[in-house]
Amino acid sequence: MFEPTKKHRVSDAVAQVFPQEVTDQIFQVVNLMVKAHQIVVAPVAIIFSDDFTDDELYAMMIQGNAAPAQEFPITYKGDKPFLGHAYILIVKDHPKTISIDFSAANDLPDNLKQTN
Repeated sequence: MFEPTKKHRVSDAVAQVFPQEVTDQIFQVVNLMVKAHQIVVAPVAIIFSDDFTDDELYAMMIQGNAAPAQEFPITYKGDKPFLGHAYILIVKDHPKTISIDFSAANDLPDNLKQTN
């Protein structure tokens, strides 16, 4: 589950909102937690705190009832317009990739909604 050798994929909608520097660090945290045997289910959810500093923001990984939620910092010095929207990201484990997409629970504007 969440093998570090898998390719990483970020949905187009997430890439429109979140800088690559942020999503890259989410993948890094997932890899670290896998190595430490701290991820016990897939998928996992990522939520963001509205608190931040000039060079850091804070996120939390949620694994449902399977494990305690874990907060982690993300180093990012740019503008942070993606905070304050209560976005929930879902990190999914697929056979050949690990993906990040918006949760269906998000109330997304039309330009970010996926059409399948």
